[in-house]
Amino acid sequence: MVDKSLQQHAATGDTPAGRLEAIQARIAAAARAAGRAPGDVTLVAVSKTFDAEAIAPLIAAGQRVFGENRVQEAAAKWPALKSATPGLELHLIGPLQTNKLKEALALFDVFHTLDRERLAEALVGERDKGAVLPRLFVQVNTGEEPQKAGILPGEIDDFIARCRDVHRLDIEGLMCIPPVDEEPALHFALLDKLARRNSLKQLSMGMSADFETAIAFGATHVRVGSALFGSRG
Repeated sequence: MVDKSLQQHAATGDTPAGRLEAIQARIAAAARAAGRAPGDVTLVAVSKTFDAEAIAPLIAAGQRVFGENRVQEAAAKWPALKSATPGLELHLIGPLQTNKLKEALALFDVFHTLDRERLAEALVGERDKGAVLPRLFVQVNTGEEPQKAGILPGEIDDFIARCRDVHRLDIEGLMCIPPVDEEPALHFALLDKLARRNSLKQLSMGMSADFETAIAFGATHVRVGSALFGSRG
């Protein structure tokens, strides 16, 4: 049976505001189906490769949380957007090179991709110089893919312990990107298990094709790009 709210929102048309409203409705429906409050799930609008002109309509429609993959790309468009609209929150959802850390700290409010000891040490170094650190998620390579960044599941407990006890970093949650050819639910369940084991309440998981499944497994942040912005060139 089709959710009536989804039918209603489909009538808004293929506009940025209409797409945003439709995704919000789907998030709310998925949260309610999982016995959760819709407000417990944050929509991160993934604006990578889209320019300020494409982002502005979503801001005008009320979206306040956005995600970018690359520091250099974000630096070209987000300072002006943030200046024009106070209260925007920018999340780094792509890999971070340590030589880009200072620039990233000036741009982003949340890092989803703390993925190695060297980056943790670099964060500590910047904090010791007076920098205010963003909220931090540890990226977990749930599929143990050699080409993908992230801490391996078998090493995550030790890494989180070192972040907390050695580096004194406040870790909010975990993030994952499941392998494209595997059932995402298995990876979402694993991430939830690892988070619970380490007393972490935030889970960044789920994208345009599978965010409803991620919400069923406890996602607190879903990273949606193409369903909001359309396909990338």
